[in-house]
Amino acid sequence: MHFLSIVWNPSEGIDLGFFVIRYYSLMFVIAFTLGWFITKKIFIREDVSLDKLDSLFIYMVVAILLGARLGHVLFYQSELIFEDPLSIFLPFRTVPEFQFTGFTGLASHGAAIGVIIAMFIFSKKVMKKNILWILDRVVIAVASGAIFVRIGNFLNSEIIGKAVHGDFPFAVKFMRNTISKYEVTSITGIKDVNKAYQALESDPQFAETLAKIPFSHPAQLYESIGYVFVFIILWLIYWKTEKRKQLGYLFGAFLVLLMTVRFFVEFLKKSQGGFESDLGNLLTTGQWLSIPFVITGLYFMFRSSKKTIS
Repeated sequence: MHFLSIVWNPSEGIDLGFFVIRYYSLMFVIAFTLGWFITKKIFIREDVSLDKLDSLFIYMVVAILLGARLGHVLFYQSELIFEDPLSIFLPFRTVPEFQFTGFTGLASHGAAIGVIIAMFIFSKKVMKKNILWILDRVVIAVASGAIFVRIGNFLNSEIIGKAVHGDFPFAVKFMRNTISKYEVTSITGIKDVNKAYQALESDPQFAETLAKIPFSHPAQLYESIGYVFVFIILWLIYWKTEKRKQLGYLFGAFLVLLMTVRFFVEFLKKSQGGFESDLGNLLTTGQWLSIPFVITGLYFMFRSSKKTIS
């Protein structure tokens, strides 16, 4: 029995009449805003000029969005480079036909690489501090932001989990992921997409179609909950221990904790594609990408005792 199961059929966002605030975009705004306040608190403690915080914010926003998008294209959808290069950076596709898609397709591993590169540049041009000092502090904000990004994925009905078999207390029917907007308008005969999905969920004549949608693991929420613990651990390490003085320790811990959560949740996710089939489908693309990050994190944690700040 799925005691707490739900049919997940949200609208795309908050409709203001003249504009729709998409939930996914809203979660990014919350993530960046919260990250700004967390970093501000850290900068005040470290007696760092808040003028640098504004520059850091710009670097982080560009690095995360650009890195995440390029990471998705390189790791999961490399065919876009040759088939539809405009869609890499613009909110529409031109192949096989022109269609507005919004900014979709972001990879967390690409975002991580983007942040590291951006912080290297920021450390040289703006902060004038060791790059590890900066990374040790920004990863706390990044961990908090990851929580809301995965909630955004849930609200967007994307990156869903595998189908649940047998008894499981909590499962979700992701209607908008399982049945495309083209299919739902065809099934219901209703041109308005939101009304079509609502009809599919509530009208008894479509009960058979609704029943065919499998219950799935809400993998996005599993991952988000895991990141809550990652954030708490990093926060406590920074504020309650002297580990913050060991250059690279927090950065290393972040990589190990975050990517370990990602690695294990991947077992419950539907395949996102990528190069996993080329490696025998032993692990998912996300898991293969997580392994080098975990190893790198362990390296920085163990070497951190050799580099300390007063």
